Amino acid sequence: MTINPFQINEATIQEIQQAFQENRLTSVELVQAYLDRIEKFDRNGPKINSILTLNPDALKIAAELDDMRGQDGQGPLYGIPVLLKDNIETADRMPTTAGTIALQQNFARQDSFVASQLRNAGAIILGKVNMSEWAYFMSKDGPSGYSALGGQVLNPYGIKTFEAGDVGGSSSGTGAAIASNFAVAGVGTETSGSILSPASANSIVGIKPTVGLLSRSGIIPLAESQDTPGPMARTVADAAILLGAMTGVDEHDSATQASIGHALTDYTPHLKTDGLKGARIGVDISFLNDEQPDERAIMDEAIEQLKGLGAIVEEVTIPVQPFQSDVLWYEFKRGVNDYLQTVPDEVPVKSLADVIEFNKQDPERRMKFGQAELEKSQSMSDDPTDPTYLLHRKTDLRTTAAEGLDVTMREHNLDALLFQNNRGAAMPAKAGYPSITVPAGYTRSGLPVGVTFSAGAFSEPRLIELAYAYEQATRKRKAPDLSDY
Repeated sequence: MTINPFQINEATIQEIQQAFQENRLTSVELVQAYLDRIEKFDRNGPKINSILTLNPDALKIAAELDDMRGQDGQGPLYGIPVLLKDNIETADRMPTTAGTIALQQNFARQDSFVASQLRNAGAIILGKVNMSEWAYFMSKDGPSGYSALGGQVLNPYGIKTFEAGDVGGSSSGTGAAIASNFAVAGVGTETSGSILSPASANSIVGIKPTVGLLSRSGIIPLAESQDTPGPMARTVADAAILLGAMTGVDEHDSATQASIGHALTDYTPHLKTDGLKGARIGVDISFLNDEQPDERAIMDEAIEQLKGLGAIVEEVTIPVQPFQSDVLWYEFKRGVNDYLQTVPDEVPVKSLADVIEFNKQDPERRMKFGQAELEKSQSMSDDPTDPTYLLHRKTDLRTTAAEGLDVTMREHNLDALLFQNNRGAAMPAKAGYPSITVPAGYTRSGLPVGVTFSAGAFSEPRLIELAYAYEQATRKRKAPDLSDY
């Protein structure tokens, strides 16, 4: 009798672990299957171009884990390949570049905290993925998913039809790679929409955690007040497993102190199919007014589905106070200057000013779309006590949290707010609040659309309940069709 080989397409962590236990699959076989698929569809064929660097030791690590399988303390991530956005440091033979040529020799001396947590959980870091250069904080004139080092990431749902940038960003490579089944799950980072946007655009699940739930140490920064890593996966369950594996208090990131008493190491008890029953969900229709008809129809359908699953959906008005904040530019300069003091001697830049000058030496290759955001940031003060910076940060918190999301949630007694795609992502991001995006459908052209649930600090368990119930009832995700290649 011939045993069918294990199919990695759309395979979940639970399915893979069951195959391990039944001796139908090894980690070596799993890693090799992903490497073969990456070679076929990322390097060749449609050339999705999501992977910047593959871990040359992945198969060796997989073999070592196979040899130790069955010992006590091995959790759900044991032997599971994951991909990391290439601004997350790993102490191995892969550099950490943020997609910029200036950092192509940036080999870290130690793992970032989240990479260390993943290794401790038995995960195999399969590779580092392409991203919008400097987390899409170099130039807004270029498309999302482009970096000088890696080129343009393509959306697997519209390789021939969508425009560059429709892949979402800045965690573009994570979104496209996980959607394309190049690994089981991945890690992105977000400052404002950079997990939620590519999750929606690639029909996967993305969790943008509360700032402080996951450590940022060993991650190339954008803005310390808003930065966070977060899981990206094809299912809510897999994203929840990855999230729990990465939590922990890190002495090198003081923000994680706030997670004490709030963080969980296992979010799977909150995978509840009845999680929407009796839930109160707020929707501000003004956030939907700029949508295309196809997208609006998907949102309207999602609202009706939520009601059918027992949720009370209430129309609300979130107070929005127009304010042009420069917090990101102040914090980027300070954060990058501090980070570049830690890089190896082989890296030719040691400050943001150095980066700007380095790019000017070969502008066509190093700054194809300019570097206006870098230059604006360089013009800012790097003094953390600068009065203008402090005023802008205080205003951000007041307008988005205390006088925005908090008052809306409290007045309507809401469990969460519902947005489409990453519209509205800026408010929870500035407040440091969590969000989760789940596939909700596809436009007539095939572009994926997600819905996003957002709530207050450390509400990840409740958001997972809501998202899981919606996902399980609707089953909207479809794998991209790469059969022509």
